[in-house]
Amino acid sequence: MLMPKRVKRRKQFRGSMAGKALRGNTISNGEYGIVALEPAWIKSNQIEAARIAMTRYVKRTGKVWIKIFPDKPVTAKPAETRMGSGKGSLEYWVAVVKPGRVMFEISGVPEETAREALRLAMHKLPVKCKIVSKADLEGGAGSEN
Repeated sequence: MLMPKRVKRRKQFRGSMAGKALRGNTISNGEYGIVALEPAWIKSNQIEAARIAMTRYVKRTGKVWIKIFPDKPVTAKPAETRMGSGKGSLEYWVAVVKPGRVMFEISGVPEETAREALRLAMHKLPVKCKIVSKADLEGGAGSEN
């Protein structure tokens, strides 16, 4: 499971997920990718499940890039605990994903194979996504300017 090696502070505020992704919204390494359409916290085990689904389908050919990293700690208090007595203990790590963020990229496999691998990975994620190609995002960015 992905998690930081060390952090400056053990516990964090929840923060906000307002707005669109300003960074990581282009396909930089691969040919095809998964783009988030809504904001969400994605747990490290969900990222790992999506990665496994993709690599199994392509039978370890091609290359997969994970463009998100779970660097936010989420705490939880034990069940049936009264209010107060401080913040709970660390339970899991999440990656904050905003709309437009490219989460996974793949290359080195035929288009049909890549799209199916990404579709299988999308089912493992708790967020609405779409599959895009490098040409799709470059075309979209050019028409907006």
